[in-house]
Amino acid sequence: MPRYEYRCRTCGDTFELSRPMAESSAPAPCPDGHEDTVKLLSAVAVGGAAGAQAPAGGGGGGGGCCGGGCCG
Repeated sequence: MPRYEYRCRTCGDTFELSRPMAESSAPAPCPDGHEDTVKLLSAVAVGGAAGAQAPAGGGGGGGGCCGGGCCG
């Protein structure tokens, strides 16, 4: 289940909640019971090793007429 980070505008506390994606925008009271909270934007890194590049020539391959060189 995804974790979302929220900040309480009343006390300034930052807290996390695990909840379904469908409920990510639902109100989230802070642990001290304050209702005025805002969901923080999280940066997520997706990818492989640092500096990795896609293979030359578009990758894929695997044979067959569209990449195996049998068409010409």
